[in-house]
Amino acid sequence: MRAETSGESGLAANEEREASRKATEMDAQSVQRAGEKNALASSSGRADDGTTAVRSVPGRTIAQFTVIVLVSACGNLAQTALNSMLGFIASDMSVGVETAQWLTTGYMLALGVTVPACTFLMRRFSRRVLVAGAIILFAAGSVVCMLAGCFGILLLGRIMEAISAGITLPLMQTTAMTSFPPGRQATAMGVAGIAMGFAPNIGPTIGGVLVDTAGWRSFFVLLLVLSALLLAAAFVAFPRGRAEDSGASIDVPSLVLSCVGFGMLLLGLSNLSNEGLASPTVWAEIVVGAVVLVLFVRWQGCVPRPLVDMRIFSSRRYCDGFLAQCFLFASYMGVTLVIPLFVENLRGGSALEAGMLLLPGTAAAFVANPIAGVLTDKVGARPVVIGAGCFLAAGALLWVFADETTPTAVLMVFQGIRAMGVSGLIGPLASWSLGGLERRVVSHGSAFAIVARQACSSFGTAAMVLAVTMMGSGTVLAGYRVAFALSAAFAVLVLAAGVIRVRD
Repeated sequence: MRAETSGESGLAANEEREASRKATEMDAQSVQRAGEKNALASSSGRADDGTTAVRSVPGRTIAQFTVIVLVSACGNLAQTALNSMLGFIASDMSVGVETAQWLTTGYMLALGVTVPACTFLMRRFSRRVLVAGAIILFAAGSVVCMLAGCFGILLLGRIMEAISAGITLPLMQTTAMTSFPPGRQATAMGVAGIAMGFAPNIGPTIGGVLVDTAGWRSFFVLLLVLSALLLAAAFVAFPRGRAEDSGASIDVPSLVLSCVGFGMLLLGLSNLSNEGLASPTVWAEIVVGAVVLVLFVRWQGCVPRPLVDMRIFSSRRYCDGFLAQCFLFASYMGVTLVIPLFVENLRGGSALEAGMLLLPGTAAAFVANPIAGVLTDKVGARPVVIGAGCFLAAGALLWVFADETTPTAVLMVFQGIRAMGVSGLIGPLASWSLGGLERRVVSHGSAFAIVARQACSSFGTAAMVLAVTMMGSGTVLAGYRVAFALSAAFAVLVLAAGVIRVRD
């Protein structure tokens, strides 16, 4: 009897232990599932209730990003400011205007071939060393330009400035996407849009004022002063740190193929507007550039540490955003050159009137870029891209119907509408497309998109200028309308990409 009772008691105790063990396992599984759910929410920026879970951004991160944005803005400012100085520089240096244009063409080429190499530089050097080095190089280039006694030395200084800009531009976008948490990345990219939009737009105005009041060398004095201030700020904002891979070595064939391919393609597209479609030199440059770029892309799949990891194109989201950005830059960059020609040559207006027409774009870039970034973080990229795309398409289409009798105030409204669209698209499209990549290849996606946008800008500009110059003297207005129609066609493609492809 006691044995039976003891057995029943032991059985009951075993059942209790088994039940306790199962309960403990269930609790552990619940904790694990909750942890996985929280990790997923953290990585996607979404909380359990579907709202955006935004983590705070450290003050040091904001300070570092501010320095990078300002350095990049100086580079973009330097790229366009010389457009209003070329005539004065050509006279001082005793060279033709065609030769002087190499100060802008060479800058664009040097920037374009530097950008892909930035993926290696970001691995090889700490952020403190990379930013400080870029600023020092930019300052040195400004000193060379300021003291240049001949055109060749001036061009060398410009190339030094362009290499610095080619480092900071992809670094700025990569920092926005990797140093800021989900829910703040689009806002950061919107702030970066000020460097990409406001600085190049205000550049010709600043250059024109300085060249009229203090001479063209004063512009490089200004850049030198800004560089000194930013270098001091960089040493304060960036602590000493380790590089991601201090022993990394660059793949020389990749670098050579990248420089030759992108360089020849950009050169050919840039010369297309000056030399025309019949130039065999232009076509040779474009074909050689395209062939070498194909070799570059194939070579990237054969090396263990590619200069640009082409697996970025395995992301459908990145591809869609990349295509939309190419259409965007083809649409709006050429117009910034065609509008002054339209005002001065067709309407008989002054350079001041042409500058006034571009002011809405300058103001819009300063205001709309950060606002678009904040809205993207709050409501998603799709509504912002579609809304801004409507502004871009509407503004571009309105320009098609402009002629020499259209009041200046009306043209400013047209330009303001178009500029609001441009400023509302740059940051959201960049952040949305890069958001589809793994963190380790964000710098690769940023670099390749930047140099592709440069090529599309050159193509759009060349196509629009050719449309104007190839028309006969009796159909000048038709030439400008064809140019504006090309810009409108690219703008409609941007809107279509936003409606069809952009999804949150």
